[in-house]
Amino acid sequence: MPVKGAVHILFTCIFILGALQMSTARAAEAWQSLEVADPYIEMHTGPGIGYPVFFVIERGKTLQVIKRRTDWFKVRAGKDKIGWISRAEMRQTLTASGERTKLKTLAADDYSGRTWEAGVLGGGFQHSTVMTVYTGYYFTDNFSAELSLSQILSGFSSSTFANINLALEPFPEWAISPYFTLGTGVISTRSRSSLVKSRDSTDRSSNVGIGVRMYFTKQFLIRLEVKDYVLFTSNNNNEEVTEWKLGFGVFF
Repeated sequence: MPVKGAVHILFTCIFILGALQMSTARAAEAWQSLEVADPYIEMHTGPGIGYPVFFVIERGKTLQVIKRRTDWFKVRAGKDKIGWISRAEMRQTLTASGERTKLKTLAADDYSGRTWEAGVLGGGFQHSTVMTVYTGYYFTDNFSAELSLSQILSGFSSSTFANINLALEPFPEWAISPYFTLGTGVISTRSRSSLVKSRDSTDRSSNVGIGVRMYFTKQFLIRLEVKDYVLFTSNNNNEEVTEWKLGFGVFF
């Protein structure tokens, strides 16, 4: 078995064990009790305007804040109603002293509570240049899924590379946070040279990787990662490729 093939199997086992040990829910913060000042506040089933409204909290009623995910707050109303309200709605609540609730803007404290991330990365794919755009969704603070599309350019060929990855981030609260990835994809290669005859191809791939995210400012982060790929070519001569990339992302 090729060395990288064995590494992929070992990494997969470690990744799965790590993911199983991570909590599937974000850690709850200390609850804070607030009073609704507007005629009503709408509760959504999830942290986003696209999630349906399932309950309305009327003026004078109280709610308890469980946690924050960027511009959305998970709250409890009554004994059994738990949902999400927007930052704009949260401004229409009163503290125990009767003052309007003051909310800080998105900052480093919200970094570990992000829901979405998107960005651009550039670097090297073996001896070629690679540029990547990506978007990712966080199921929990520690566990996310990511889609990426890359363009790989060399002197003799051009390749388009689509990947789906799972990422495990053990310490999301750290300003410089390591993460591990496991994924699969498809790479389509077209020849660019008339002197060297090579056929076009479309091949599957698998990859494992390690990287770090560093909170930068406001909604921005810097990201560095290294991945090892196994390309399953049609001629049964699998290729092993190392990729490195550096870039930035935004979270929300």
